Amino acid sequence: MPENLWREIWILVAVAALSLILAEITGYPFLIAALGFGLYIGLNLRHLVQLNSWLINKRQDVPDAGGLWGEVLDRIRALTKETERREDRLTEMVARFQSASAATPDAMVIVSPQHEIEWANAAAERLLGMSTPRDIGQRVVNLIRYPDFRKYLERGDYTEALPMTSPIQADKSLSVRIIPFGHYQKLIIARDITHLVNLERLRQDFVANISHELRTPLTVLTGFLETLKDMDKPAGADLQKHFHTMHDQAQRMTRLVDDLLTLSKLETTPAARHENVVDVPAMLAALNEMGELVSGERRHHISLQADAGLKLVGNEEELRSAFSNLINNAVRYTPAGGDIRLVWKLDGDTPVFAVTDTGEGIAPQHLPHLTERFYRIDTARSRDTGGTGLGLSIVKHILLRHDGRLTIDSALGKGSTFRCSFPANRAVQVTPAQHKL
Repeated sequence: MPENLWREIWILVAVAALSLILAEITGYPFLIAALGFGLYIGLNLRHLVQLNSWLINKRQDVPDAGGLWGEVLDRIRALTKETERREDRLTEMVARFQSASAATPDAMVIVSPQHEIEWANAAAERLLGMSTPRDIGQRVVNLIRYPDFRKYLERGDYTEALPMTSPIQADKSLSVRIIPFGHYQKLIIARDITHLVNLERLRQDFVANISHELRTPLTVLTGFLETLKDMDKPAGADLQKHFHTMHDQAQRMTRLVDDLLTLSKLETTPAARHENVVDVPAMLAALNEMGELVSGERRHHISLQADAGLKLVGNEEELRSAFSNLINNAVRYTPAGGDIRLVWKLDGDTPVFAVTDTGEGIAPQHLPHLTERFYRIDTARSRDTGGTGLGLSIVKHILLRHDGRLTIDSALGKGSTFRCSFPANRAVQVTPAQHKL
């Protein structure tokens, strides 16, 4: 038996004994007993009132007492401190959860069994248009007005995520998942998958485009081969014409396959391989001569202005591919007799290679899409000039591997300028000489 309980028993025994002694002296046993036990009960009631007052207003300290009441109040005091420590830990955990939920890019919404919003993080306002405390208590289906979402919310099978469009941003695609927890509550998580959807669209477009690009020359080759097969005695002139056309189509497929292999290599191999100091002026001099050969009878006026002492740290093969693509494009799309100017210089601390032509120019709505695979402003014209639709995409990837960027300035009827800018730390200056070819 606890020591404090024995103490209370001995107090009762002492009160009874004292009452008997006083009763013998005074002759009023019942009055003395009532006063003694009343005093004992009054002390206990006082402790009980103090405890009740503390329970009502816990801002006060736990009252002090002796005996069994002291032990009870000490245990209450210990439980109170433990509860405070748990509340502090819980408050800290809630603060961490709120901080983490505010930092996550995914929208998170907690709804009640009646699908009323109980809590939402910051991303929920950006992706779903929900805000706390404004929308607390609102039914979530009143804010996400999609029949498919209502069915998904109510059916109870959440093994698969629901793809849907953001209710406030039509250009954003979301993947919504629901996780039941607690007492029939639900956590709704919406993730922005716009990038993945765009990648899938690009993949589908790529498959469709590459199929179309390969089908056209194959159809031509097959047609001519069938024609030759059916001819009893083909004339020499006919053979020459057919063989020339088939050769052109075979070259077109070869260029397409080569460009595809180049893109695949750029995307799958790590950057910064086989880098050294590249003599860009010497490279551009050779590419300038190549441009004149490609121009042929169209007789473009191609000029090169290069800082002879400015070289670049990079991959020579990749840089030659990027620069030659830009020069070839300028030759292809500039009318006969037009001007094409190649410039290699420092713009401040930035090494820049620029190709400026006097072609037809490019409308503003096409500029953001020029580096996309197979994007063409004029499909028929691109095929006539022998383009694969992959050149600028190759240029973009090569510049990214060299920490550079491609900028395009163009206006209809005034020509275009394609600028390759590289970071200053890749520039290597040998001499300040500059020459013009």
